[in-house]
Amino acid sequence: MDGYPAIEDHGLIGDLQTAALVSTEGIVDWYCAPRFDSPSIFASLLDRQRGGYFQIAPDGVDYVTKQLYLPGTPILITRFLSADGVGEVIDFMPIASGSVAGGPIAGSRATDQHRLVRMVQVVRGQMRFRFECHPRFNYGRDEHEVQLTAEGAAFHSPTASLYLSPARQENRVVRDEDIRIVDGGVHATADLSVGDIGGVVMETSRDGRPAPTSPQGILRLFEETRDFWRAWIGRSRYRGRWREMVERSAITLKLMTYAPTGALVAAPTAGLPEQIAGERNWDYRYTWIRDASFSVYALLGLGFTDEAQAFGHWLSERIGHAVEREAPLQIMYRIDGSPDLSEEVLDHLEGYKGSRPVRIGNGAATQLQLDIFGEAMDSVYLADAHSVQMSHESWIKAANLVDWLCEHWDQPDDGIWETRGGRQDFTFGRLMSWVAFDRAIRMAQRRGRPADLGRWTNMRDMVYRQIMERGFHPKRDAFVQHFGTDVLDASLLYMPLVGFIAPSDPMWQSTLRAMDDELVSDSLVYRYDPMASPDGLRGSEGTFTMCSFWYVDALARSGRLDDARLTFEKMLTYSNHLGLYSEEIAPTGEQIGNFPQAFSHLALISAAMNLDYQLDHGAGWVAPVLGRDLQ
Repeated sequence: MDGYPAIEDHGLIGDLQTAALVSTEGIVDWYCAPRFDSPSIFASLLDRQRGGYFQIAPDGVDYVTKQLYLPGTPILITRFLSADGVGEVIDFMPIASGSVAGGPIAGSRATDQHRLVRMVQVVRGQMRFRFECHPRFNYGRDEHEVQLTAEGAAFHSPTASLYLSPARQENRVVRDEDIRIVDGGVHATADLSVGDIGGVVMETSRDGRPAPTSPQGILRLFEETRDFWRAWIGRSRYRGRWREMVERSAITLKLMTYAPTGALVAAPTAGLPEQIAGERNWDYRYTWIRDASFSVYALLGLGFTDEAQAFGHWLSERIGHAVEREAPLQIMYRIDGSPDLSEEVLDHLEGYKGSRPVRIGNGAATQLQLDIFGEAMDSVYLADAHSVQMSHESWIKAANLVDWLCEHWDQPDDGIWETRGGRQDFTFGRLMSWVAFDRAIRMAQRRGRPADLGRWTNMRDMVYRQIMERGFHPKRDAFVQHFGTDVLDASLLYMPLVGFIAPSDPMWQSTLRAMDDELVSDSLVYRYDPMASPDGLRGSEGTFTMCSFWYVDALARSGRLDDARLTFEKMLTYSNHLGLYSEEIAPTGEQIGNFPQAFSHLALISAAMNLDYQLDHGAGWVAPVLGRDLQ
């Protein structure tokens, strides 16, 4: 399986409606348009032959590569260093055009027109660059036509069109005779010396074709994109330790947010395996109620109230639709709120390093996961307490949802990890049901809102007693994954984080020690042991990055500040060269699973803010936003 870059050897760029991965070799090997969940145009990360790619790299010389982000932005700089010269490919996507009138969120009008700019320059000596663009539309399933035009090149398929506009200047850095059609793609070369700026603008559009591109035009787009991102991250109010990593995580989360609806995708990729050559390969280009709800904590903690409010509106609509259907919340939706996530297998793709099957859509959408009610209500509670108050209509919807939960919380569900081994009485599902009732009660009391407080309080107390009586295993001296088992589960690291149990409680301290012994490997944390608790899937998986950051938070709250800080610092060493995290980390340290993963970056931000606060104020103190105002 030579030819596949490591998952971590990529940077992410985007325009707040879609995104692309660019490898350290200057290859765009994953790009979907016009939305995150649209069919791919480049997907050589999942099939090096059939997927399609767009590479810009030095031609005919030996080189080494380095990659970095322009500080304060997601503008990606890939540097090529050779004996004859040093060149750079600067990749970025201008913010998608359009916005809601008077709205604060850029790019909030959905559009089919998206630009990916690949600016090329030489900073020492001279260098010849090779351009190879081979789109493969609709996950490589559609045929297409290619033609050279006065502006550059055009690709047309039944489902999408793509245009390339090379930068033109007087000395003809890109020469017409060097552009040719090869195997359904376009190849070109360009000679650049110090001071030259070349490159290409790639545009997806259903209408017309783009205007010719000049170096000055590319520079203008670069400056506008740079200024937007620096102004945005400048709104962050975080000034604590690890600020650079926190802000990089914030930018990454912003890149994965679909501006027209405010919905956050779990990851911008599909099919990247949790185990090489294994079957745990899922499509994460959708919005999980759980993941996106956690984003409210991070956004408010950093001061991004506009984004928190936009997601709150999206969530309120999903709650309203569920109430109208007298059905539970679906665990995930498409970014436009559609519930249809039918799963299918792309048999024609070999998968990353042979990791089949490659799935699109996600069949887990129909699972019953009771914990999402707690995460939804917790995020609504937090937003309501921090300048994003609920409307009357939103409160009525939320109250109806809680009433539904009163009738359904005491039943087996599929659990947070979306296992396919059958429903169980998962302790985490009960925990977050308790959170749902608790937060609803607090919101009603704080604002004097109408509610069936007697019933809700009774339900909350029943859940609490059930967890304490059936979720704690006396022989293990620990809270366990589900009732009737002795298996540990890292999701229960969340128990003190939501205020269910005091971090100093002996029952929690013994649980944490049991996790230390069984789930923790150095600083890395496994979700659970699939051998001890079969989940319906073959193979194993790596450690789960989100759980590792939850572990940091749990250590800090439990008074083990030195352990928490060392664990956090170790976790920072597992990021890639750009500060990005995938879903999981393999035993040998490489990143696996979909990349980058929102959950990982959300947990990093939460752990950093809380740990920083406790290092300044002492163990037991909790940062105000992350403490949910419960202390």
